[in-house]
Parts: sequence; structure tokens; C-alpha cells
Amino acid sequence: MSTTQTPPVLAAELAQAWADIQRHHPELPDLAAPESLIGESSSACGHELSFERLLHEAVHGVAAARGVRDTSRAGRYHNRRFLAIAEELGLDHPEEPHPSSGFSLVTLTPEAKRRYRPTIERLQRALKAHSAATAGDTARSFRGPAARHGSSGGGVRVKAVCDCGRNVRVVPSVLAQAPIVCGGCGKPFRIPEVVGAAS
Repeated sequence: MSTTQTPPVLAAELAQAWADIQRHHPELPDLAAPESLIGESSSACGHELSFERLLHEAVHGVAAARGVRDTSRAGRYHNRRFLAIAEELGLDHPEEPHPSSGFSLVTLTPEAKRRYRPTIERLQRALKAHSAATAGDTARSFRGPAARHGSSGGGVRVKAVCDCGRNVRVVPSVLAQAPIVCGGCGKPFRIPEVVGAAS
């Protein structure tokens, strides 16, 4: 079961980038499982993994926090409520909606590119390193849900916490490979020891 250390490092960078978005949009919930985005593109979202894709997922997170139904057709069609939140977060869709996916193909605005420049550059470096490490090894790439639109796969997730009280849900074997660091306090997430039986 030899796995390269790159995916957990990339998961940590994704978690950090998500925390950077949360600084501008505090209502955004924590990213439950950053590793589920690695090695997978979402046809519903229409993006390969990138900061733009992460910001797209953040739109869904804010919509969920607000109780807004931002998609239909099994999560494929991104409606005008999605677009309104996307614009708040720094994404734009200058054209008419796509007939089957709606406003899913949003792009970063120039202002968002400026705001998140260091985050984008850091994540691009991590993605490049991940691609180099996994070239020719596509069968071993991480597989998870197609963003929030698909099924949850890849093992049972448990709650991991950091020193400042934030939490994420993660597959224990992923956390065991390398630390996932909290963007708020800089400490690694850990699975609390439960006295007695497992949950």
C-alpha cells in the first residue's frame, strides 16, 4: 500500500487555500475532506482541480450555509442563485447559461485574481508537484466524490480536530499518511481519542 506523500501535502494546501477563502467569507463552512478533490475533475462543475474550482466549491459551501438551493437536475444545473453567490465570491459567468449545466463554468474576476494571488501561486506549485509525482500512475490517483455532486466514497470519514476547535471529516488512513494542517491555528488536525467504544 505504498502511496506517495504528495496527495496529503496537496490536501493540506487545499485546506490552506480554503482557509484563505474563509478569511474573506467567514460563513463558509470548513472543507470536510480536501483529499476527495484530488485527482478528480467534476463534470458538473466543469473544472479540473485549481483555485478556480476550489472557489466554485466554496460557492456551494456558502449556499449550503445559507440554505440556498443553488443547483437542480441532480446537482448538474447551476442556477441564478448559484451565480449570485459566485459573483459575491469573485467569480463571473459573462455568457448565457449552458443548457445542461447552467452557470457552472464560472471564471475568476480580475479582482479575485489579485486578492488571492499568493494563494493561487502556492496551490499551483502544489498541483504541479502532485502532477509530476503521479505522472504515469493514474490508476493510483485519489478518488472521491465529484465535488458535492456525487456519492461519498473512499472510506469512512471521522471527525478530526485542531487546537483552535475547528474540525474536518477525514478518512483516518489519509490523515495517517501526513498531517493536514489547520489554516486558522497552524496546528495539525488529529482524531480525538475516544474513551471506550469506537463511534
